[in-house]
Amino acid sequence: MSRRSTLVGVMALSAGLALAGCSSDGEPELKVNGAFMPQPVGDDMAAGFLTVHNSGGTADKLTSVTSDLSDDITIHESKDQRMQEVKTFDVPADGELNLERGGNHIMFMKLKQKPKQGEKVTLELRFEKSGAIKVELPVKEPTYSPKKH
Repeated sequence: MSRRSTLVGVMALSAGLALAGCSSDGEPELKVNGAFMPQPVGDDMAAGFLTVHNSGGTADKLTSVTSDLSDDITIHESKDQRMQEVKTFDVPADGELNLERGGNHIMFMKLKQKPKQGEKVTLELRFEKSGAIKVELPVKEPTYSPKKH
């Protein structure tokens, strides 16, 4: 009987270790979609929009954005119909960060060139835990606004 108890104990311990390896406290798993930039109306600034999905069990933070289009790129939140620069955006575990018209967004200032509809702007999103992700923003017409699902 003690041999059977030992076997049951070893199996229970193995199952517990396997479950610990699959815990929801894993690394963030980020994917970006819905990215776009409306064609700028003026010559010196533009905005970028996208959604960052995190299917991992750990939250992350968007800390900065870089692109060849501008050396002055910031992230902004919109509160009470006012726009203000922020240092980071949270990307919740098993959640998403939405950068969308009328809300939080990426601002490109002092553009080196004015992107035109049909072109793509490459940028790099930098995250606190996940490192960098390259993203292409298709340039859409100035009034473009994607439909919500």
